[in-house]
Order: sequence, then C-alpha cells, then structure tokens
Amino acid sequence: MIHVRLECETDFAGWRKAARRLIGGGIAPRDVMWSVGGAADLFGAGAPLPDDTPAAQFTVPRGFLRLAETAFLHRDRERFGLLYRLLARLRAEPGLLSIAMDSDVARVEGMAKSVRRDIHKMRAFVRFRQVEVAGAEWFVAWFEPEHHILEANAPFFQRRFAGMKWSILTPEASAHWDGETLTFGPGGTRAEAPADDAMETLWRDYYASIFNPARLKISAMKSEMPVKYWRNLPEAALIAPLIADAERRAGEMIAHAATPANPRPHRLERAASDAAPADDLEALKAQASGCRACPLWAPATQTVFGEGPADAPVMFVGEQPGDQEDLDGRPFVGPAGRLFDQALQDAGLERARAYVTNAVKHFKFEPRGKRRLHQSPNPVEIRACNTWLAREIALVRPRLVVVLGASAAQAVFGHMVRVGESRGRLVPLEGRDALVSVHPSYLLRLPDAEARGREYDRFVADLRLAAPYLAG
Repeated sequence: MIHVRLECETDFAGWRKAARRLIGGGIAPRDVMWSVGGAADLFGAGAPLPDDTPAAQFTVPRGFLRLAETAFLHRDRERFGLLYRLLARLRAEPGLLSIAMDSDVARVEGMAKSVRRDIHKMRAFVRFRQVEVAGAEWFVAWFEPEHHILEANAPFFQRRFAGMKWSILTPEASAHWDGETLTFGPGGTRAEAPADDAMETLWRDYYASIFNPARLKISAMKSEMPVKYWRNLPEAALIAPLIADAERRAGEMIAHAATPANPRPHRLERAASDAAPADDLEALKAQASGCRACPLWAPATQTVFGEGPADAPVMFVGEQPGDQEDLDGRPFVGPAGRLFDQALQDAGLERARAYVTNAVKHFKFEPRGKRRLHQSPNPVEIRACNTWLAREIALVRPRLVVVLGASAAQAVFGHMVRVGESRGRLVPLEGRDALVSVHPSYLLRLPDAEARGREYDRFVADLRLAAPYLAG
C-alpha cells in the first residue's frame, strides 16, 4: 500500500503531481491511500511513494482538469482516490467522460455540481458588516460553506470589492484583503464576526417594502435561499413574519386595489402651452396638469408637480415620478423617496424647508401584466418638460439646485453630464450654485448590502453640502 499525504484539503497541485508519479510507477488505484496534513491513518502508515518514481508524461481529455479541480474542493474524503481512479481509467478509455451513466463519472460530476452551487451561494449570501480596525474602516463577513471553496472564491470578492478592506471568516479558514494583497489564515467562529451595523436597519426596511405577498412561493424561495443561510442574513428576521402575514396582506391588496391608471380628473380645455405664463406655483401647477407637450401624459395617471416652500433656499430635482408618485400625485413618496428622506435626515437636512420636484412630470413606464416598469425618459421628453422646470426655478429662486441623476442633470444643464465625474462639488448655474449627485433609486438597484452601504454614505456626504444653504 502506497501512502500519499497532501498538504491541505485544497492541495490540487500536490494531488496532480502525486498522480503523475503514481501513474509512472504503475500503481493501481486500489493500492493508494490518501490523507491530508497530519491526519492519523486508520490502518497503518503505509509506504511512501519512492522519491525516484518517475512522473508519467501523458495527456488527458479536454475538460478533465477543470472538472477535477472543481470536484477536488468537495468535502467527500474519498475524492482523492476517486479522481485518481478516474484518471487511471481515462488513459485506457479516452471517451469515458462522455458516458454520463458511468458511476465514477456521475459521482465526480455530482461533486463538481455541488461545489459550483456552494460557490454561487457564497457569492449570493455573504454579508459584510462594517467595523473599525486601528481607526480604519474594515468590513467583516461570516460564512459557513459546505465545501472547501474559500480560496477558490476569494478572488471574486477581491475583484468585486477591490476598493474596500475586508475579511471573510469561515470555520476552517479565513480570507483577508487589505486593498493590495489577498491573504489566507486560520478559521474563526461566528462570535468573531460583527452581528449588525448601521446600514442593516435601512436594508431591512427596503426588503420589507419590496416584499410582494401575492407572488410568494415558499418552496421556490427556500430553494434559492436555503434556510441554513438565514441566520447570517440581516433580512432573515423578517422572513417568517412576512410569510405568516402574506395571506392577510394579499387579501388586502385585492380588496384595496391600486387606483386605476389615467383617470384624468383634471383635464384643461386648452393646451398648457397656449396659456399665459403663471406668476405663482399654484397657477403653474394647474397649467402643468394639462401638459400635452410629449406623449407621456396619455398613459400616466396625472402630472406630478413639485412641492415645498415658494421661497425655499434649496431645490432638489429628480428625474421623473415613479409608480407610487404617479398614483399619489406627489414627488418622492415611493421606495426611493423614503430612502431620500432617510438620507436627508442623516445629512441633517429638513425636507420641509426644501422644494422637491422632477425634471419630467409624467411617469414613463412599460406595462408588464399588472405591473408598470419604470423607463428612463429620452432627450425629447426631457426637453418637453424643460418649460415647467425652468418656471419652477424662476419662481422659487433657490440659492442651490441639487440635481439627482443623469436625466435631471441633462434637464438642468442642457447637455449630458457624467454623474460619477461631476458629483460632490458645487458648480455655478446662472447666478446660483448647483450640486450633482446620484438618484436614490440608484442605491436601491445595487446588488448587495455592502455596495448599498458604501454608496449611501457617499450620497449623504453629497447632501451635507446643501446644509449651509438651508441654514442660511
């Protein structure tokens, strides 16, 4: 019996080197015993592979190394011998991998599939929490993988979160990125990872707001988000009560259906463009309710005009109303509006002292069954609404115009603006100042909590630049 000892559970290079020498020495798979590190042998130590055993030179079918390297990360202790047996068989049966019913092939394919699924789940369910290390910002996550996937998966997180410093702790190993170097260390415990941070309350509020009880399929949800991961997800505490309350909420949705789109309660006899310019906001709002300057008025429920003090020192300009705004007739009252209100509060600003409006006054959407999916306005539609926005600015006369999003920037500045390059600094605008930032809906579309937290902090920092104008 030949005993081959690998350095660690993920020592594929060591396995590959040993396998070539075993093939070169003519060692049958049944005569090889595999172990890892200092693990004790159950049936004696066995003889080590002689140092002078030559490594065989041979080729394997395309795809075997990729399959073997993935299956090697499986937790099954028999995987080393199984892969060596499959390798030995491939020398005599080059087409073996195409025989899906073969027991060895099916087992290795199943292992690889399980590892790939575990890698996907880790990418989906890792949740970083912010901590402070030596006075610097650091993000720590806890995850319990089924297989030995941390080292293989860490480069994904390195690329995805290259701009932040983070650590991922698992029971058997840990990965650390300091912004320059990716390193690995020993495992940890759940207690070593933070349990919560400031952004998770906001994330739970958003998760609850988008939960649709009428579309709930518990078995499908548990298939995509297995229960074993719930204890490490900030939104998991909401799942059970949301499920329990789903039937009641679905009944309420049926009993209190949304206002039908486009009741058109306030049509004007003549087109707004034919009316004399209004000299106050209420008159301007009445004129805008009959706007027909572009086709967006037809499917929309109503014109959504701005609101706020007529002498507000700061005006916030968004892109266009959303579904909830279209039904309510007020700007920034949907999920993005609630996030906007929270950001204003965190920036020390009072919405009641500012004027809030949109560059486009009608909701542009694409019908999908009973849903209305937001669509961005095009330049023609933005220009059609410019008259209303220009009159709002002229009547309110704000000292600062805060532009939220690319469509709003195009309307205010008259040309395309790269929000990422222009945000966070004051620029002159026809006798007043302007400030460009992202639209709060952008934050809601980000794929994970860490990115949302990071961008939310930047958004709040942008809004803080408006504080002196409201204070003055």
